[in-house]
Amino acid sequence: MVYFLSSIWFIRQIKATLFWLYLWQLKNYHIGRFVDHFRTEKGKSLFLNNIIFLKSLALLVSFFLPQFAIIIIAPLYLIEAGWALRKFFQKKIKKPIFTAKIVFLSTVSFIFGIIYPLTIIKEKLFITYLLFFDILTPLIIAGIVLIFQPLTVLLKNRIIQKARKKRKKFKKLLVIGITGSYGKTSTKEFLFNILSKKFKTLKTKEHQNSEMGIARCVLNDLNEGYEIFIVEMGAYNKGGIKLLCEIVSPKVGILTGINEQHLATFGSLKNIIKAKYELIESLPSDGTAIFNGNNENCRQLYKKTNIPKLSCGTFSVKEDLQNNLWAENIKTEEEKISFDILSKEGDSAFFELKLFGAQNVENILLAVSCAKKLGMSLKEISEALKQEKQPQAIRVLRKPDSFSVLESTYSANPNGVLSHLEYLKAWTGKKIIVMPCLIELAQSSEENHRKIGQKIGESCDLCIITAKECFPVIKRAATEKGIEMENVLFIRDPFKIAEKIKSFANPKDVVLLEGRLPAETIKLLGF
Repeated sequence: MVYFLSSIWFIRQIKATLFWLYLWQLKNYHIGRFVDHFRTEKGKSLFLNNIIFLKSLALLVSFFLPQFAIIIIAPLYLIEAGWALRKFFQKKIKKPIFTAKIVFLSTVSFIFGIIYPLTIIKEKLFITYLLFFDILTPLIIAGIVLIFQPLTVLLKNRIIQKARKKRKKFKKLLVIGITGSYGKTSTKEFLFNILSKKFKTLKTKEHQNSEMGIARCVLNDLNEGYEIFIVEMGAYNKGGIKLLCEIVSPKVGILTGINEQHLATFGSLKNIIKAKYELIESLPSDGTAIFNGNNENCRQLYKKTNIPKLSCGTFSVKEDLQNNLWAENIKTEEEKISFDILSKEGDSAFFELKLFGAQNVENILLAVSCAKKLGMSLKEISEALKQEKQPQAIRVLRKPDSFSVLESTYSANPNGVLSHLEYLKAWTGKKIIVMPCLIELAQSSEENHRKIGQKIGESCDLCIITAKECFPVIKRAATEKGIEMENVLFIRDPFKIAEKIKSFANPKDVVLLEGRLPAETIKLLGF
């Protein structure tokens, strides 16, 4: 029994260790983001569940009646080991991306959290040891991550210094920094597609918007052949954007928009605004700041900026800031959007692109403003955009004799969700949305989910929410705007979600999958 129990414990422990390392990596090893995860229902359920209760009971019993504790825990470990093996073979196990840092942390975690308890087993305390390390796995992994954090910081600073030193060698390089609460990646991709037609242009890769990602891009990819370097910048604390600017020294800064995204880590909207504005404050006196005139927070920052500046927006905000560039006659269709872009100088161009959602117009305007500042005409820019596959926040999935699926499951922020719901109106047939509640919004969560609920009520015929936290807020706001109460549902199980949609939707209808949803959701819908 001793060897059998240790074997199945060993299997489940590997799965648990990989999961907790995955979660730390997902939260960028940021303590605030990691802790905030446990304010959600999903996070709480990791600790407040029947399995943890049974294990805690067995641990208590093991001090006095170890044989009885084995009877309690053996079937549970057998089930957990079987479930872990199934996930391993199906390649659905939640595991981190194996970077050098994760390989090191995994090795230490494996030795201390799995091998060590097996080597110190004594017959009398056998089950006690296993249960102790099992229940405390989250704390053990957290301790390992945090203990080695100073070493990580030391190594990170060395890499950053190397990148900063290399960047200084390229005196003629023009660096464009892009930051904001949303729209960074799309704006970066639009701008790259435009500028690369005229200039030798480098951009940071996907998910390469942190200090380490940007530093590695400088060290591995930047060379003398490049004229322009487009850098996406992300941060979770004040001072983060300033550090990124110290690495790459941008001359042009683009602020895409500011909202309450990551409010839980920043503490207040005021702190978010200050953090994003660090990009503009880091520009030289002869630099250029470009703002999204559709965003109220950006409009206020535009007014206080004293270096050369540009603003852009839709026709409705043109007079507010005297935008240098604006879009009008915006027409959204299912898989196409068209609009005119006009400038203060009097030139204009017609844009017709395979894009989804009006928020992309804001991102294009920011990219066009920057390209125009660098000497490209609106007609050149329009032609450049026609020739390239455009970045999409939404992927359209179609099958004959089936409803369509709009997939936007990477991540979600309030502005993005509202934009996608507005875009949903352009589709024919019944509209369905499936989404979790948004995270890291702190005290602004209820208000943001109320706005989302209202837009759902205006746009959708069926709403499925997969997390409980803000479901009541969304349901109340959605039903006030017209959707039937019985069509706003809380369903967590992907199988039941697919079952409900298939019974509700017809071939001409459309399903929007928004935010982080289980990977099997799309497959269960038949795509």
